[in-house]
Amino acid sequence: MSSSTPRRPAVVAVVPARGGSQGVPGKNLAVVGGQPLVRRAVETLLRSSRVDEVVVSTDSDDIAEQATQGLPKDAVTVVRRPAELAGATASSESAVLHVLDILSERDGAEPDLVLLVQCTSPFINASTVDGVVSLVADGGMDCAFTAVRTHEFLWRHDEQGQAVGVNHSSSHRPRRQDREPEFRETGAVYAMRTDGLREYQHRFFGHIGIQEVPIGHAIEIDTPDDLEAARALAQNYESDRREPVDIVAVVTDFDGVHTDDRAIVLEDGTEGVIVSRSDGAGIARLKAAGIRLMILSVEVNAVVAARAKKLGVEVAHGVGDKAVVLRKWLAEQGLDSRHVAYVGNDLRDLDCMGLVGWPIAVADARPEVRAAARWVLQRPGGFGAIREVADRILESNSDVRRMV
Repeated sequence: MSSSTPRRPAVVAVVPARGGSQGVPGKNLAVVGGQPLVRRAVETLLRSSRVDEVVVSTDSDDIAEQATQGLPKDAVTVVRRPAELAGATASSESAVLHVLDILSERDGAEPDLVLLVQCTSPFINASTVDGVVSLVADGGMDCAFTAVRTHEFLWRHDEQGQAVGVNHSSSHRPRRQDREPEFRETGAVYAMRTDGLREYQHRFFGHIGIQEVPIGHAIEIDTPDDLEAARALAQNYESDRREPVDIVAVVTDFDGVHTDDRAIVLEDGTEGVIVSRSDGAGIARLKAAGIRLMILSVEVNAVVAARAKKLGVEVAHGVGDKAVVLRKWLAEQGLDSRHVAYVGNDLRDLDCMGLVGWPIAVADARPEVRAAARWVLQRPGGFGAIREVADRILESNSDVRRMV
């Protein structure tokens, strides 16, 4: 696909959900947050703006019924999986390729992109699905997958049964901020060019992209303990997800929110910062949804204005009293502060957070800021915190497509 002439491809999402399971009997019908896992996946995909068809591949009548119950007839396609592809040793890729064979026979053509979506990851959201699709459809990747960022030190046993470091030296343990992050697959969503999957018969090939997700979205149910953990997490996560979100504008601090609160100082005294491309994508999605945006910072550094210009958002920096400027902006924009979010990390943000209906703290904010927040994010500043805000707002505001 030419990067100069991107187009929205036909996208089919396949949910492999066989009836048998060794680790957790009947796993795909296990209830988390009041819904069977397969139904949670289906409803998330129906909320996606990038998925054209949702397919459930199963050998189970019960799974087929739960996946489609109460939905319009053509909302979900059920493909019956043959016995030879329904055993414990059958790969997920084999189920996806079987679905492609069925659709090709039905339509006389194949979709440009196919998704493999595992319903055993119960906290997938539609914005994440859209992001994975975008990496392939718009970002030049051949395939992409969801992953969570980690700085964990890993160990294994050697042949003598002794512990040895895997991604570090036991004699040298650098600080978290001095280590390059690694990424762990969540097992939730994989996007692939269909022709590439046909050629390689595997979900990973060519240029591979990573869609970061918050750690809270990364649970995968493989054991009874995983299932209990998901159910416990759902009690908090689901109540938050159901909370009506009426945010029409987002104001953010800069240092510690768009950045990790560090600066790079060059020989001539010029300062630079490192920002997240994921945050840039989140800003773009908020703008596309009509959410008003402003960066409000006490910093006088020109990098703040440069980043705001790059993002295409309003900025006020070098500000002495941010609360005064925020009040003025709200009045000029005719905004009801109850429908405005402010994202902060430090004590200087508390006054602004007290002025709005949706005070939000990044994961590594000061304790006082976290205590004042309505939402405490799972991502720290500079590592996708703004993208998380965008995902949560847009997920909460999105309507379920094809469900009514």
